[in-house]
Amino acid sequence: MATHGPQYAISEYHDTDAIYARLRALIGQPMRPLRRERLQAVLDYFETRCAGSQALTDEAKKYIPGGVQHNLAFNYPFPLAIARADGPYMWDVDGNRYIDFLQAGGPTVLGSNYAPVRERVFELLQSCGPVTGLFHEYELKLAQLINRFMPSIEQCRMLGSGTEAVMAAIRAARAFTGKKKVIKAGGAYHGWSDQMVYGLHIPGTRRMEATGIPGGASGHTQEFFPNDLDHLRRLMMFNRLRGGTAAVIVEPVGPESGTRPVPRQFSAEVRRLCDEFGALLIFDEVVTGFRLGMGGAQGYFGVRPDLTILGKCVTGGYPMAGAVGGRRDVMACFAAGIGGSGERAYVGGTLSANPLSCVAGYYALLEMERTNAPAIAGRAGDRLTRGLQQIIERHALPFVAYNQGSIVHLETSAVMLLDFKNPLKLLREMKPRKHMMEEMGAAYMAQGIITLAGSRAYTSMADTDDVIDDALDRFEYVLSGVEGAE
Repeated sequence: MATHGPQYAISEYHDTDAIYARLRALIGQPMRPLRRERLQAVLDYFETRCAGSQALTDEAKKYIPGGVQHNLAFNYPFPLAIARADGPYMWDVDGNRYIDFLQAGGPTVLGSNYAPVRERVFELLQSCGPVTGLFHEYELKLAQLINRFMPSIEQCRMLGSGTEAVMAAIRAARAFTGKKKVIKAGGAYHGWSDQMVYGLHIPGTRRMEATGIPGGASGHTQEFFPNDLDHLRRLMMFNRLRGGTAAVIVEPVGPESGTRPVPRQFSAEVRRLCDEFGALLIFDEVVTGFRLGMGGAQGYFGVRPDLTILGKCVTGGYPMAGAVGGRRDVMACFAAGIGGSGERAYVGGTLSANPLSCVAGYYALLEMERTNAPAIAGRAGDRLTRGLQQIIERHALPFVAYNQGSIVHLETSAVMLLDFKNPLKLLREMKPRKHMMEEMGAAYMAQGIITLAGSRAYTSMADTDDVIDDALDRFEYVLSGVEGAE
């Protein structure tokens, strides 16, 4: 049984059916974008207050494709250039301060640039430097600590990113089982490797985003529609006739960090199907690992996966944040050593498990445990979600706010809820709904709030009640300016 004490960020699991009813109602009606005069004020803010950011990113376009290196930085009308981060805030190069609900995409549960971890990293840099190419004791210390928090991770292999960790996990699953098929939930993001750019973001799209990827690279990848366990069972039954399923990979709170939320028993049901059909269960806990609690989503739900993908929080926001861990017999596929018989699943990475990343991860996790950071961040997420729900009701808006602890969703355009069950609606509305979401994200920025893509917020231990209440006042100003708001 799952343990639901104060060590977990989710104080009360959401009513998934009620959320979907509201999401369906939202996507079934015309969009409610910002009024045009409000949008003009947002654009004026960027033009008059963010000139330094615009100049830098315009110059960057000459040397960097699109002007920025990471998809989270592609913001409308142009990217902000950040100069400083501390606790719950970030400052851009023009000196504007923002409440930081991006939190680098999720890893900084302690808040940005957390001093006790930073000091440990400084010590390491002075004594060893960031990388040696050889073994360092903090590789062992971090692996032992991860095992203490997540006992299913009997052995752990550090890698450079969540994408690399997913690649390695799938390779190990195929090597261990001798099977080829890998099934994911449609719409889920498991990194950008060739085999996982399939059914990306929007269920049913299969290879729609697979520009530059040969068909054979994802020839053994399959998707099932989110929450449709019958569809998953049918795929596994069909695969049984064609050699079997190597693994099912899921985000335990649902695709896109719970943007398509799953019922509480979903992970347990997937575990049962994997056992029935002899497939490995892979939990992608890149976001939920340590953010939902030190035991991750698997600890909260009481479900033991065969393999776990970690990222983001595993190094506390420091670089080279990726790991795959799990059963000792499966992880033995990665056994290191020169030479080999060809029986091992090959993985590499010059900077993987470097001393800097491992010492940062070790002390970040200890600090998260000591401070109860996941639960504190979860309470901030609860406060933010309650406040957003009240704003939505006060202004008679169709928008939807809900959370899984410190992962807070604010759906205004519901573009992420489109799928190929209604292809005409998808093709007709995907671009305008996406643009509306971009406009909302820009409006939040103009009011001093940075979100993830205008539809998700990550809270941290640094988000005090005063920070959340200040943010809610800013959100209310924006939401009061949409078409039809009362």
